[in-house]
Amino acid sequence: QVQLVESGGGLVQAGGSLRLSCAASGSIFSINAMGWYRQAPGNQRELVATIARGGSTDYADSVKGRFTISRDNAKNTVYLQMNTLKPEDTAAYYCTAKGVRVLSKGFGDYWGQGTQVTVSS
Repeated sequence: QVQLVESGGGLVQAGGSLRLSCAASGSIFSINAMGWYRQAPGNQRELVATIARGGSTDYADSVKGRFTISRDNAKNTVYLQMNTLKPEDTAAYYCTAKGVRVLSKGFGDYWGQGTQVTVSS
């Protein structure tokens, strides 16, 4: 069984910063891509940022230049540094791990339970 546990969400004023972390645990041999999505009330879940195992990254246009995604492959952990936060960044943020090779089980995709980020104006 693979679990993703997020941490680091909270309440921050506009212009502030937060750092999200997501640690994957279980009988993991390797993880292909890791990333972050977010979902605000009434909206669809949207991509925020992804990072491949080799380090290549992709960002939503709305967060480019403000957010930075990184990962520690040895710890199966992905981070999201969020700077210059805006009220429109308010959402539940979900961690994802794709192409997870689980010992004796093959490959699968997994999601975390979400962590709330609220940015006040």
